[in-house]
Amino acid sequence: MSSDRVDYIAPWWTYWLHNFPHINLRFQPIDKTFQPEDENYQQSLIFLGCVAAAGLGLNLLCLAIYLSCLCCCRKEEEEESKKPNSCCVTWSAVAAGLITCVAVGVGFYGNSETNDGVYQMTYSLYNANHTLGGVDSLVSGTMSNMRSGLHQHLARLDEIFATRGDYVQTLQFMQQMADNVIKQLLGLSDWEKAKVDLASIADQSATIEYYRWLTYLLLLILDLIICLLACLGLAKQSRWLLTTMMVFGVLTLVLSWTSLGADLATAVGTSDFCISPDKYIMSKTKDVISADIVHYYLYCNQTLSNPFQQPLAIFQRSLTTMQIQIQGLLQFAVPLFPTAERDLLGIQHLLNSSEASLHQLTALLDCRGLNKDYLDAMVGVCYDGVEGVLYLCLFSILAACAFTVMLCAIPRAWRQIACREQDYDDIDEEDPFNPRARRLGSQNPDHTNMHSFCSYSSSMGSQTSLHPPAPAVSNAPMSEYMNHTALFGGNPRYENVPLIGRGSPPPSYSPTMRATYLSMTEEQRRHFGNDFQA
Repeated sequence: MSSDRVDYIAPWWTYWLHNFPHINLRFQPIDKTFQPEDENYQQSLIFLGCVAAAGLGLNLLCLAIYLSCLCCCRKEEEEESKKPNSCCVTWSAVAAGLITCVAVGVGFYGNSETNDGVYQMTYSLYNANHTLGGVDSLVSGTMSNMRSGLHQHLARLDEIFATRGDYVQTLQFMQQMADNVIKQLLGLSDWEKAKVDLASIADQSATIEYYRWLTYLLLLILDLIICLLACLGLAKQSRWLLTTMMVFGVLTLVLSWTSLGADLATAVGTSDFCISPDKYIMSKTKDVISADIVHYYLYCNQTLSNPFQQPLAIFQRSLTTMQIQIQGLLQFAVPLFPTAERDLLGIQHLLNSSEASLHQLTALLDCRGLNKDYLDAMVGVCYDGVEGVLYLCLFSILAACAFTVMLCAIPRAWRQIACREQDYDDIDEEDPFNPRARRLGSQNPDHTNMHSFCSYSSSMGSQTSLHPPAPAVSNAPMSEYMNHTALFGGNPRYENVPLIGRGSPPPSYSPTMRATYLSMTEEQRRHFGNDFQA
C-alpha cells in the first residue's frame, strides 16, 4: 500500500460558504451539518433563495423610483443641458456594454468549470461502480463454479473411486474445502445494492448537469444579444428597438437574480457536504455496508487493516490444499482408474480459474482503487464544481448591475430622441434654408407655402406654377432682377429654369448668399408696401 497518498482537504472557499448563516423560514438558526433530508436544512437553503428574491425586489423598486423621478422632474431642453445628458447616456451605455462583456466571459468560465467538476464526479462514480460490479461478478462466478462444476466432477469421481476408500475420503475432504470457500465468499459484503445506488446517482447527476449547462449557455447568449441590440438601438436612435430591449432587459434582470439565488443555495449546500463528506457517506451506507469497510475505503492508510484479508487468506489456503490433493490423485489414481483423468483435469482447470479470480478479487478489494475514485469525485465537486458555481454567482451579480445601468440609460436616451424630433418639428417650414422644407417641396411642387431660395428667385419671369407674389414681380426694378440673376453666375438664361420638380439636388448656400437673399427680400417688401400705399 502506498504511503505517499494524498488525503482530501476541503478548499478554503467551502469553509467560507459553510460559515454562511443557516436560518430556516421561521428565522431560527439551525445546525450547519449537511442534512438534505431534514426539513429545517432545506428551509435554510430556500432562505438563501429568498434573500436573492429580496434583492430583486429592491432592485426593481430602485428602478421604479428612478423612472418616476425621470418622468416627473422634467427640465427645460436647453442647448447647454443636452450635451451633458447625451454624454451621460453614452458613458452609461459604454459601461453597461463593458460590464456585460465581462459578465459573459466570467459566466462562460464558471459554466465550463462547473461542467468539468460534475463530469469528473460522474466519471469517478461510474469507475467505482465498475469496480464494485467487477467484485460482484467475480464472487458470483467463483461461487457458481464451486457449487455446480466442482460438485459434478466430485460426484462422478466418487462413483469411479467407490472401491477405494482412501480416494473417497480425499474427495470428501475436497468437498469440505469447496464448502469452506463458498462460506468465505458469502461472508463478503453484498455489493449489488451499493453498485445500483452509485449508478443511479451518476445518471441523475449527468442528466441534471446537462440541462443546467444548456440553460446557462442560453442565458449567456441571451444577455449578449440583448446588450448588442440595445447598443444598436442607441446608435440608430430607434425608439421601438430601445423599448423592446427595455422589456427584455427587465426579463433578463429577473433571470439574473433568480440564477443568483439558485447558485448561492447550491454553493452553500455543496460546501456543507464538502466540509465533512465522510460522515455523510458513512451515515448513508450504514444499512448497506459495515462501518469498518466504509472507513477502510474512505481513509485507506497503513494503520487500517483490510477487512477482507482473513476471508481472502482462507480462500487462498483452501485452493492450495485442493490443488495438492488433485496433484496426488493425478499421480497415483489415474494409473489405476484411467477414466478418472478427465474429471481430475476438469477440477484442476476449475481451481486454476478460481485462483485467477482470487488474484483479481484481491486487487479490486484493495482500498487504493476505490479511494482514488472517491478523492477524484471530491476534487471534482468541491474544487472545480463549487468554484464554477461561485463564478456563476459573480456572473449573475455583474449581469444584474449591467442591465440595471442599461435600464437607467434607455429611458433617458428615449427621452432625448423624442426631444430631438420635437425640436425638428418646431423648425419654421417657411424657412427656405430648412432641409425638410426643400425635401417636402420636391415631393409636392404645387405646395403654395413652400418657397425655397432658388425657386423664389427664379420666379421673377414667367414661372406661374410657383405663384410668386405679383406686386414684387411687376414692380421690381431691373437692378433687382440683375441681382437675382447674378446669384446664379450672372447668366440670365437660367431665369426660367425651375429647379423644383426636376429631381436635382438643392444647391448649397454660403453665408454671403443667404445675407444677400435676405437683404433683397426686405427691399422687395418695402417696395411692395410703398406701391400699396400709393
